[in-house]
Amino acid sequence: MASEGGFGSAVWETIKTIFWALIIAGVFRTLLFQPFWIPSGSMKDTLLIGDFLFVNKMAYGYSYASCPSIRIQKFGIDVDASDICGVIDGDNTRILGSEPERGDVVVFRHPVTGQDYIKRLVGLPGDTIQMIDGVLQINGAAVQLADGGQFSETYDRQGPEGRPPRCENGAVGPGAECLKSRQIETLPNGVAHSILNIGSFRGADETGVFHVPEGHYFMMGDNRDNSLDSRFAPTAGGVGFVPFENLIGRADRIMFSSAGRSMLFFWTWRGDRFFKGIT
Repeated sequence: MASEGGFGSAVWETIKTIFWALIIAGVFRTLLFQPFWIPSGSMKDTLLIGDFLFVNKMAYGYSYASCPSIRIQKFGIDVDASDICGVIDGDNTRILGSEPERGDVVVFRHPVTGQDYIKRLVGLPGDTIQMIDGVLQINGAAVQLADGGQFSETYDRQGPEGRPPRCENGAVGPGAECLKSRQIETLPNGVAHSILNIGSFRGADETGVFHVPEGHYFMMGDNRDNSLDSRFAPTAGGVGFVPFENLIGRADRIMFSSAGRSMLFFWTWRGDRFFKGIT
């Protein structure tokens, strides 16, 4: 009997340990830092497919979007953040909120699908945004651009989605060098970062004037010709204007980066991206 009691006690202690570990992990993920793995190339070369980072949730305060969404398709689990924290959804405000800055790399919830996206914030409430001949115009003035050389990568299937990159130097075969033009873009507040271009794409490089509403932001990918962002309406696969309450946090630093199909393939980790700051 003593051994049965000892076994039952051990099981109960294990259950309690797991329970409290999950509670602590949930609080950490909700209030402090959320892990994020870059699945696509829309933010190259600032962020590469396979970069693993933690999102600073303290940067902008908290809203319903701060709560985690739990989606495990294999087991049919689909719990949205609004199901957990929907009580604070809908008024476009934040608890302990602070305004993001132009040039921040932001993780946010898609206004329609609820999926997590990561882009660069280029437009603030009240701004006008336009693309003319591939150059970003903010409030009627073109941003400053400088030559940044070329960005080179190997043409191959990348990341868990297995998609090959798009190349400015035309159709190249597997294993060949894939090139894109790189420029250094300086925003009006002095934030400088690299952007990539592949060619001239109507709808991405030439747009009408966007008037950013109050309480909303305009997001763009740094890989300008390979990003569905605020230049495109949600009905066209983009994100449109992003409400303040949909911001999850700011991406500040890459922890590590995997060039393989899984972040668990440690032999594919990129040696030059450990703890790399995001600018």
